Amino acid sequence: MKSTGNSILITGGGSGIGRAFAESFHALGNKVIIAGRRHSVLDEVSRANPGMASLVLDIEDPQAIRRFATELIAKHPALNAVFHNAGIMKMENLLEAQGDVAEATIATNLLGTIRLNNALLPHLLQQKNATIVTVTSGLAFIPLAPFPTYCATKAALHSYTESLRYQLRDTSVQVLELAPPYVQTELMGSRQAIDPNAMPLKEFIAESMQIFTQSPSAPEILVERVKPLRFAQRGDYDAFFKKFNSSFATH
Repeated sequence: MKSTGNSILITGGGSGIGRAFAESFHALGNKVIIAGRRHSVLDEVSRANPGMASLVLDIEDPQAIRRFATELIAKHPALNAVFHNAGIMKMENLLEAQGDVAEATIATNLLGTIRLNNALLPHLLQQKNATIVTVTSGLAFIPLAPFPTYCATKAALHSYTESLRYQLRDTSVQVLELAPPYVQTELMGSRQAIDPNAMPLKEFIAESMQIFTQSPSAPEILVERVKPLRFAQRGDYDAFFKKFNSSFATH
């Protein structure tokens, strides 16, 4: 992926990882468009970063996605990069009926990405240099049991990304996967933002941007802190899984 000269859409760009990447790419001189559900939040980020654009997107609504894609391309015809970053993460007790949580998580994290990608791909295929970035998670490779549907959607998104990359191998569209570790954001609430067990957001962004700029052909963007999760299957997976989940229970 080129580090400059892009027109980049970042979903979930109003906060957390999405906002941090939006501001980093904006600072490099890229045209950045952020998208999310809350107009007020998007406006706040845009005002803090003059020149950054924003559009409201309800990622759970298929019709809204189609309307959004049409408006986005009309307003930003030079669009050549997409960060599929919108996502939610909620705990679930599988001993209780919590279907609404599972369905919302799948609609946002998995179906939203696939639907938006389908809507934008015809346009991206017409660009000389285009990039699709899916944001998965270290939990795509080893699940954290209290978040079963979240982990399942990220595992599915990893699989989808590999298939997408293969199918687009002879096109002008590069497909990348960004798999964050546990990062200090408010994805699971304000406590996470100050959790000493989480990677500081600034450190995660700095290391990730270094990979984007210095290794533009890397198919996976993996900071060092996520590699034990990404490659857990190379060792004693069962032991790692038990230790990993037990350590979460004590936090």
